[in-house]
Amino acid sequence: MPWFGSSKSAIEAMVEAHYVALYRFAYRLSGSAQLAEDLTQETFCLAQKKLHQLREEERAKSWLFAILRNVYLHQARSSKLEKQVSLDGIPEIADRSTENGAGPDSAQLQKALNELPEAFRTPLILYYFEDFSYKEIAEQMNVPLGTVMSRLARGKAFLRQRLTDQSDLIVKANQGEVK
Repeated sequence: MPWFGSSKSAIEAMVEAHYVALYRFAYRLSGSAQLAEDLTQETFCLAQKKLHQLREEERAKSWLFAILRNVYLHQARSSKLEKQVSLDGIPEIADRSTENGAGPDSAQLQKALNELPEAFRTPLILYYFEDFSYKEIAEQMNVPLGTVMSRLARGKAFLRQRLTDQSDLIVKANQGEVK
């Protein structure tokens, strides 16, 4: 028996508590507001069907994130949305701020995230946007802790390089160097 009275009230409570975070995760994974809405809705529909599997209330957020990720992966495989980018040649880059001190805008960040393979994108989103711990990410993705750390480092280096390259192009364009 689940930890709550009725399935309807439990799902309503989960939607209230986790909708925004799930939508944000879905948006960062998919790069599309429409897909994020669909993924989030599908997640709650599946959660309602599988509510009996959830035994501990405090695990609801992780459980919902796992469902959403699985829905996304299933859709990506069936529609061949997954992009492949090699991260082997990406060196570690020392932290450096942009010239004006401002970071990349949301669209630039999402574009760079979309270029990452899901195996690198998911840990970055969970760690930096959803405040999951390394251990929680490892459990979520069913990979060793060291793999999570490695994927975070390589994914972060990839993003840093992409965003730095874009910033350099914008600065050059503003100075009239790019036509």
